[in-house]
Amino acid sequence: MALLVATAKPPRRPSNDVGGTKLLMARRLATGYGDRDVAQRHEPERTCAVTREQHPVDELIRFVRDPDGVVVPDVANRLPGRGVWLKCDRAIVAKAARQGAFARSLKTPVVAGDDLPELVDTLIARRVVQSLALANKAGAVVACFTKVETVIAKGEAYILLHAAEAKRDGVAKLDGKMRAISEAMADPEKGAKEPKIIVDLTSAELSLALGRQNVVHAALRSGGAAKHFLTEARRLSRYRAHLHVEAERPPHRTSSTEQA
Repeated sequence: MALLVATAKPPRRPSNDVGGTKLLMARRLATGYGDRDVAQRHEPERTCAVTREQHPVDELIRFVRDPDGVVVPDVANRLPGRGVWLKCDRAIVAKAARQGAFARSLKTPVVAGDDLPELVDTLIARRVVQSLALANKAGAVVACFTKVETVIAKGEAYILLHAAEAKRDGVAKLDGKMRAISEAMADPEKGAKEPKIIVDLTSAELSLALGRQNVVHAALRSGGAAKHFLTEARRLSRYRAHLHVEAERPPHRTSSTEQA
């Protein structure tokens, strides 16, 4: 009589490769791959406490009340407590502090100092500088006029930066080259995209971010770090928009609705 011998099956391996998934996500972050899918997702909206208009969260600034009753900007959207949302505009923040919008929204007495608009500006600018420093550590940034000029000529410049106090002739020369390359590389059906040119940081801020002295011009190569910097820079530009109007110069040369 034949005996049936049962053989144990090898243990089944999990279908999801955790290590591989993490590696893939890291590569996507570094290259910016998958940003289109993120952009197509529904973005949450909030209502500005002053204008009563609804905007995506990244076009607003959140404020909370600290334990001492003082209004505190929450530019990272992480602080606990009930939040008050305002349009990312310095004039709106000043109006909210002046007209008591924070107390009305929170339904409790609060203190909103006259220096609140300047504090918000400082905090947002600090995030821009930090994001530029991270991009620099990732090897995505070049500085110095001649090096920037070379990167532009190779078609590798994703973002062009000028210090706020940069001389007009140098700015015009690099801007012209950036636009010429953009037009030369444009899709004939879609046309050339407006170059991403940022002018909101001072030379001192650029120098701090890049760890060198007297930085006036810089450029970023495409990638996740550069796109993160662009998001932060556009936020600062939005906040300072009315200041640039008063000074009769654009905050930067990219559309706030243009996809990276």
